[in-house]
Amino acid sequence: MTPRVHASETPFTGRAFGVRVDDVEYAPGRRHRIETVVHSAAVTMLPVEDGQIWFVRQYRHSAEAMLLELPAGTLNAGEDPVIAAGRELQEEIGQRAATLTSLGSFWLAPGYSTELMHAFLATGFTPDALEQDEDEVIEVVRVPVAEALELARSGAIRDSKTLATLFLALPLLAGERGA
Repeated sequence: MTPRVHASETPFTGRAFGVRVDDVEYAPGRRHRIETVVHSAAVTMLPVEDGQIWFVRQYRHSAEAMLLELPAGTLNAGEDPVIAAGRELQEEIGQRAATLTSLGSFWLAPGYSTELMHAFLATGFTPDALEQDEDEVIEVVRVPVAEALELARSGAIRDSKTLATLFLALPLLAGERGA
């Protein structure tokens, strides 16, 4: 049986996301209240140049920590993911990429969120900065590929989109790290 939604309401809509509450019947007589964070699709980019990956370090209030992450951002309504990826690179690392290659997409937290992340490998950079978002204070950090992969293995990188994107790019990064 395909789950059936009996009722749906959106008790909260904010700047970044909304919350939807559904009454879902998974099987006859088995109804559950499901709370879902409704979030736009997003992009993350793995910018690689001269054997180094461009990361951003920023404070994430929900995690109460400074995190080392790949540049990322949310799609505007109706925006093509590749356009969003180019814009976000300019905002977050101040660079325009000559090439954006899709690495795939993945759900960030499918148990409670609609956010679908599109991942791209970015190469061929020229300086071309856009103004950062008002709520961002970002430090751009370049890390050698081998060191970045070790940071991921050791647990020093704890951001899921960064870990997933590094994993998707492993075959492409092999030559960058001399493997």
